[in-house]
Formats: sequence, C-alpha cells, structure tokens
Amino acid sequence: QVQLVESGGGLVQAGGSLRLSCAASGRTFSGYVMGWFRQAPGKEREFVAGIGRFSLNIYYADSVKGRFTISRDNAKNTVYLQMNSLKPEDTAIYYCAADRRGRRVGLTEGDFDSWGQGTQVTVYT
Repeated sequence: QVQLVESGGGLVQAGGSLRLSCAASGRTFSGYVMGWFRQAPGKEREFVAGIGRFSLNIYYADSVKGRFTISRDNAKNTVYLQMNSLKPEDTAIYYCAADRRGRRVGLTEGDFDSWGQGTQVTVYT
C-alpha cells in the first residue's frame, strides 16, 4: 500500500492562502490518480479535488472552484492543493488520497484505496 504524508496545514485568517502538499512513497506515483478530501467537525468526509495521472483531467467540488488548485509533480511523487481566498467554512482536516488503479478521476471515497493521516486547516475571521 502506498504511504501518503500530508503537510502544509495550519491556522490562517479568512481571505488568506495555504498550500498543502502530499508526498507519496513508491516508484509508481505517476500511475496513481490523486485526490484531496476534507472532513469538517460533525460532517462526513467530502471530495475537494482530483487529478488524473498526467494532470489532463482535473475536477473540483463546486464549493472550491475558482479558489483551490490541485496540481502534481510526478518527478517528486507529490500532489499539491493551493488554497486561496480561504473561508471559515473551509476549516477541516484535509486528506490526501490515491487510486493506485489509475482509472478515471473518482469523486467519492470509494474510488480511492490509500489515504494519508490528514492535516488540519483552520480559517478564522
């Protein structure tokens, strides 16, 4: 199973920015579809963004479109989530996920088979 380690979370004022990173183990990262999910207190985990193996297919949740950007660097085995114009409702634990089968970019938890431990993002006013 691939190991995923997120970093970059923290405390930020509303309107600010953060960039999350997720480093993956293994030598077949370019074969994985990657995604970001988040879980706010008392809520279910939800899809945030997903990216195909060669960045040709990218999807976002409606709630983050125009504010968040997902990208990947296959040479560094890393996927990123640039988050701009952050809002208090973006406060959540953010999880990196991988679909090692490398199929289409999924939009649900069941489409991914490996998960990171999560990184906390807190947006305050």
